[in-house]
Amino acid sequence: MKATLIILSIFFGLLSEDKSIEVETVRKNYSSAAANELVCDAMIIELKKNKNSTVLLGYLGGFQTVWANHVFNPVSKLNTFNEGKRNIEKAIKSDPNSLELRFVRLSVQKNAPSFLGYSSAIEEDERFIKKYKNTIHSTELLKMVNALLNE
Repeated sequence: MKATLIILSIFFGLLSEDKSIEVETVRKNYSSAAANELVCDAMIIELKKNKNSTVLLGYLGGFQTVWANHVFNPVSKLNTFNEGKRNIEKAIKSDPNSLELRFVRLSVQKNAPSFLGYSSAIEEDERFIKKYKNTIHSTELLKMVNALLNE
């Protein structure tokens, strides 16, 4: 299993020379996690090792909520989703002015089933993101933000 993770890490460009995860790679893989179970799983494993920033913690939460789609057991689905939600909220509590964290939360809330009750910040996050969208420097993040706002 460890060899598979190393190969995945090299293939997906997850690790830089200093063994820390590259945020731009996380962004690129976030878009494909819902459709690709392997990418989602690999990102969760790597992000659990690299929770040294609020943005990475927020993405860990985002990937965990997406992982709930790949799990079959209903109890595991709910537990995984709730763990991801807690990580997103913890990250936002630490850095409430992060547009990227607001994007992660908005992407989850807009796609979460309504019965989960995780939709209270949709309007607030949309307003915040629209207001500060012009400050985004990452092409990948801007692409994802525009796609989410146009859904």
